[in-house]
Amino acid sequence: MKSSSLALAAATLLLTAAPALGQDAPAEAVAAAQTGPETRFTARDLFDLSMASDPQISPDGSRIAYVRAANDIMTDRARRTIWLVDTRTGEQVPLAGTTGEGDAFAPRWSPDGTRLAYVATSGGSAQLWVTWLKGGEAVRLTGLPTSPSGITWSPDSTQIAYSMLVAAEGPKLGKAPDGKPEGAKWAEPLEVYDLLAYRVDGAGYLKPGFEKLFMIPATGGAARQLTFGEYHDGGTLAFSRDGKTLFFGANRKADWQSDPVESEIHALDIASGQVRALTSRDGPDHDPAVSPDGKLIAFLGFDDAGRAYENDDLYVMAPDGGGLRNLTADWDYSPAGVVWDADGTGLYAQYDIGGETRVARIGLDGRIRDVAEGLSGGGLDRPYTGGSFSVAANDAITFTGGAPTFPAELMLAGGGKTRTLTDLNAALKAVKTMGAVRKITATSSFDGLPIEGWLTLPPGYTPGTRVPLILEIHGGPFAAYGPHFASDNQLYAAAGYAVLSANPRGSTSYGEDFANRIDKAYPGNDYDDLISIVDAAIAEGVADPEALFVTGGSGGGVLTSWIVGKTDRFKAAVTQKPVINWTTQVLTADNPAFFGRYWLGAQPWENPELYWKLSPLSLVGNVTTPTLVVVGSEDYRTPVSEAEQYYTALRLRGVPTALVKVPGASHGGIAARPSQSAAKAAAVLAWFARYKAGAPATP
Repeated sequence: MKSSSLALAAATLLLTAAPALGQDAPAEAVAAAQTGPETRFTARDLFDLSMASDPQISPDGSRIAYVRAANDIMTDRARRTIWLVDTRTGEQVPLAGTTGEGDAFAPRWSPDGTRLAYVATSGGSAQLWVTWLKGGEAVRLTGLPTSPSGITWSPDSTQIAYSMLVAAEGPKLGKAPDGKPEGAKWAEPLEVYDLLAYRVDGAGYLKPGFEKLFMIPATGGAARQLTFGEYHDGGTLAFSRDGKTLFFGANRKADWQSDPVESEIHALDIASGQVRALTSRDGPDHDPAVSPDGKLIAFLGFDDAGRAYENDDLYVMAPDGGGLRNLTADWDYSPAGVVWDADGTGLYAQYDIGGETRVARIGLDGRIRDVAEGLSGGGLDRPYTGGSFSVAANDAITFTGGAPTFPAELMLAGGGKTRTLTDLNAALKAVKTMGAVRKITATSSFDGLPIEGWLTLPPGYTPGTRVPLILEIHGGPFAAYGPHFASDNQLYAAAGYAVLSANPRGSTSYGEDFANRIDKAYPGNDYDDLISIVDAAIAEGVADPEALFVTGGSGGGVLTSWIVGKTDRFKAAVTQKPVINWTTQVLTADNPAFFGRYWLGAQPWENPELYWKLSPLSLVGNVTTPTLVVVGSEDYRTPVSEAEQYYTALRLRGVPTALVKVPGASHGGIAARPSQSAAKAAAVLAWFARYKAGAPATP
């Protein structure tokens, strides 16, 4: 009885059965009490959100295909469909055949502008489809066992290249005895793994096989496998202008498992199948793009210096690998999504600067100028930088962006003007008052480093009024927050909190030096940066110094756990999917070749003192702050055991705590299902409410 009582007392609080941590009042009671539209943003509103992504403008600039993601209340998932927008009139129509069952995504125009290729799951599995815009006929080209990616048209619009996982025979060791009786129900066979990275967050335990390149006629027919061997080929693909060569980035070396950032640009001769490496340096070379005249190949990459973070640079070279030039050697930002200008004299790329995302034109002459700003679309739950863009032959640029109070819309920039082409959340905008977002700056108490952040204020906030503050810390740690939509922040603001989303040292978008100030020293002085910007929010008259709360996920979970080990200023904390013990994380996470070598500079047995010194678990003896621990039950990036270690340590010390597991959720997908995203945010608010001034005493 004693052991069962202890087990019951230590049972974890699941979101599906935790009325004390975030269950809403019965719907009937709410409906009965309501006398008009609810003007606050609520958890139920998550099901009504829509977002634009992956905009693809036609070669002539007349139409844009984009993916519209809308949360489906019946399946509790985001559903993706493809829509077409007339750039002159703004008229929207769904792409024929993409609004039925399943998802449709990754639209790509044929070079002649007559067709769209895309991936759809209407038959239950992801397959490659093509729609003829004239007539609207849609044809399924493939019957593939796994999803295609990297869809790329040949220049003459006759072929489509893609990559796909090709199954292989896995390792076998032992088997059950022979002579199984007919009708007997024996256990599943042994699972044997021999790869260094044998599981991946979001995908789970990996099936044996390798990503390979294929090509299929754009009018249908048999697909042809182009690459072979025991290494992965994939990523961004690019045809030569004559269609005879396919360029791609890959690590095809024997030690590919233990060198996680290495890759070269390769040239595949389609006729012979011969593959030749065009680059040879130590570092990743990826995302090739061929110039309009075929005389240059642009690509991204950097020299591997063993540091935790590096900016990508933009290079160009001849198709044989000669004449290599770095176009961004003196530009302290990281270009992405590179596409050539139609005249071949420069390239377009998006980049992050100070928590915001822009598109720049990078000339072959070295001149760089911004051509679009205000990109967004890094996610729904937290305000990460992100978004995407594409460019037409007339230099019109379509991208995802908009105000920070609602998810990303479809935008069009050209002729010195920017237009918003969609209004996907009009129904919510008509009735909801959202929390305003404004910038805040501070100077770090450690060394005077400038630190930026964004405050999401409660709806209808009165200037000069002090309100409870939630410090919400981003993950990564090499990532950045900015003035972008975040459902979590808006839910917290609707509950009366100001939410501080800060970019401490280690954040991207402020240059390599700023990011690498935590290299081999994380967590560390980023703590001082966060405390300094909290003090700035107090000094501005917004934050109530007696009502401070802190939360964050992944890298933000690391820092939340670090903060409560160093100060008791915060009334309560919620550490989400944290790393608690670097030794166990490095050896159980999904990229073991990377974390120890690049983040700590050694393996656990080589420098155990450093591993312990930087582990939040080393400070758990100092913690008095009530701390909730949250993790997805299928998290392979910061594995569940990290959260469980911390929860157990807090319980052993007598610190108020609870463990919340999000069933079926991966690290990256912990907020993917609207109901779970809502319940998780509600659990955070319920935990904080327990420790607000004036709250009833809790057992």
